[in-house]
Amino acid sequence: MKKILFIIFIIASVLPPSYAQKQKTDQPVSRMVIGSCVQQGKAQPIWEKMVEQKPQLSLLIGDNIYGDTEDMNVLKQKYEMLAGEKGFQKFKKTAPILATWDDHDYGLNDGGANYPARVESQKVFLDFWGEPKDSPRRGREGVYDAKVFGTEGKRVQIILLDTRYFRSPLKRCTSCAPNQGRYEPDNDSTKTMLGDAQWKWLEEQLRVPAEVRIIASSIQLIAEDHGWEKWGNLPLERQRFFNLVRDTKASGVIVISGDRHLAELSMIDAGVGYPIYDLTASGLNNASPNWRKYETNRHRIGTMNWGNNFGMIAIDWSKPDPVIALRILDEDGDINIQRKIRLSTLQPGMIK
Repeated sequence: MKKILFIIFIIASVLPPSYAQKQKTDQPVSRMVIGSCVQQGKAQPIWEKMVEQKPQLSLLIGDNIYGDTEDMNVLKQKYEMLAGEKGFQKFKKTAPILATWDDHDYGLNDGGANYPARVESQKVFLDFWGEPKDSPRRGREGVYDAKVFGTEGKRVQIILLDTRYFRSPLKRCTSCAPNQGRYEPDNDSTKTMLGDAQWKWLEEQLRVPAEVRIIASSIQLIAEDHGWEKWGNLPLERQRFFNLVRDTKASGVIVISGDRHLAELSMIDAGVGYPIYDLTASGLNNASPNWRKYETNRHRIGTMNWGNNFGMIAIDWSKPDPVIALRILDEDGDINIQRKIRLSTLQPGMIK
């Protein structure tokens, strides 16, 4: 009997902890790093700088590989390339990872519900990120998910949206200048960004008690002037998001996004009763390297940042009015963008 127990102990000590076991949801979270757009097979020194931030939670919000295939063997091979990267291996051991996808790890550039291998790709995605076999994500379409960390007074809710699996076709731009975008706003009320089931789920999540809500959208929610992928391509769906936050009286909402190969911070008074921020962190090793044309964004606060980058959210819970710092850091670990927000600012009724 002792021999059997010893063997069980040895096996348990060797096997990696499951996704669920690694997450201590009763502990308050005060340091989170955010990343998107990782080209597998290309140097990834930025993982080291992310580790140096000593995060308690890591959010990878899309284009975590560039799969772009309907062949699941090819997709798996590209995930294996990421898994074999030493910097990523160290990063993975630092803090629990919560992940969603964007178009390239979904499998089709700018893809939506038209991607024919989405069911198979979802399984590959969930397998790679170690999703437990009994996870709700295994039993429904799409990779959306949510978790709450911390206890009352210091609760952080992470909401991972899936802006790919259900998304309707986008309207091609007829007036965009070369290299200035592909799409234009489409007010077709039959089109969707999230699909009926995910919209219903999101409403339920916004009613879950939490002080801070980090909503990960792989594409930008607030920026609306560029012609690339964004919520603004489906304006009615974008407005539906704002209306839902308003109607549920959900406080503490902060959006994070990727996709753009640049970094910026946007803010809007969307009629929800307080300002909504969108921190865009993109990409970890696939951003515009040195310079790109300065892009119009009427909602940008601060500057547009190019060069490889990652995002960070730090919460100082020790203050009577907790302070949330939204940051963009570069490959050297230097802060390029920062905005500090008091939690009291993110309460319904702040803007009248």
